[in-house]
Amino acid sequence: MKAQTLEHIAGVLLVLFILADVFLTVLYARIGTGIISDHVAKWTWPLFRSVSKLAGGRRGTVLSFCGPVILVVILFVWMIGLTCGMALIIHPKLGTSVVMTGGATPTDFATAVYLSGTAISTVGTSNFAPATSAMRLFFVANSLIGISVLTLSLTYILQIYSALRERNTLGLKLHVLTRETGDAAELVAGLGPEGDFHSGYTLLIEAAAELTALKEAHHFYPVLFYFRFRQPFYSVSHSARLVLDAVTLIWTAIDQERYRWLSKSAAVSQLHDAALLTMKILEEAFVPGGKPSPDEGVDRAQVKHAWDRHYLASLHRLRAAGIETVSDFDAGAERYFEVRREWEPYVHKLGRSGAYDAHETDPSTTPPSEEQERAKGDTHMGL
Repeated sequence: MKAQTLEHIAGVLLVLFILADVFLTVLYARIGTGIISDHVAKWTWPLFRSVSKLAGGRRGTVLSFCGPVILVVILFVWMIGLTCGMALIIHPKLGTSVVMTGGATPTDFATAVYLSGTAISTVGTSNFAPATSAMRLFFVANSLIGISVLTLSLTYILQIYSALRERNTLGLKLHVLTRETGDAAELVAGLGPEGDFHSGYTLLIEAAAELTALKEAHHFYPVLFYFRFRQPFYSVSHSARLVLDAVTLIWTAIDQERYRWLSKSAAVSQLHDAALLTMKILEEAFVPGGKPSPDEGVDRAQVKHAWDRHYLASLHRLRAAGIETVSDFDAGAERYFEVRREWEPYVHKLGRSGAYDAHETDPSTTPPSEEQERAKGDTHMGL
């Protein structure tokens, strides 16, 4: 087979390969379907994590550049791939089907890359001209492909940043609802002042819808996973943990007779299911190690003690807000433990994969204050 024919075949295959990745990444838009883009992201993130360890206290700043850099690399690979693929098709035709308008036509590969790049970018050049009908059509197709990929790429970037803004808005909204404490009990207390959850129920419905949209945004634009901000409350793991902890407190800490309608409501169930589904999808696609086990590598007694302390502090906060709580602390704490142990491994694993420390996404892991330790003695005194 002639070298020219091999060059043509290689060029066609490279162009089709790049176009397939553009189609699967931008138009098909499903998690885990990208041919090149997925691998670029998965190779770039570990590199940034390694480099960020050298930055010390500025680790978060270094990691915040990862998402934008991944986008730049993906676009660069697409444009370079298309340019080289088209150049492989043009190169054998230099001097015959493609000629210079004045003087001898150079036949080196750099000239083919120059022609391909100017055609793809629709800039064009007056120094060279196709001499056959087939090459004229090829140059037209080259320009159409170039402008299409550029347009799709710009649209893709705009959609990603729109989804990112919505994700950050939800994270900030939940953070503000906790009075910037990150405490789920503060969120529940704010939803039911003086024991009335009817006004706060609207916020639950909105948060459930926004969390469902968040799940679908990550499904459509997987690169969102690599956009990490210095503030932990912008992370998916923080939002999911906060929502799931709030739902768990609604199911286990408030009086189930008076607030049965809230515990059984569709909004609360949707919050729980959407948060859990989002974490499962992200971990299946991006986090190695498979499904986390509830008790894997966990000291059950130590975890139970920490969660009991958090549960007790939550009861005090809810009571201070005028919300009726369960009368049997031990039964409530046990149920809280059993519900939380089902979702906590997902939150912990996702947060760790985002290079966040446990205390950054979960304030209940911080050491208790002296006041909380004194309150612990009230466990069996009226609770």
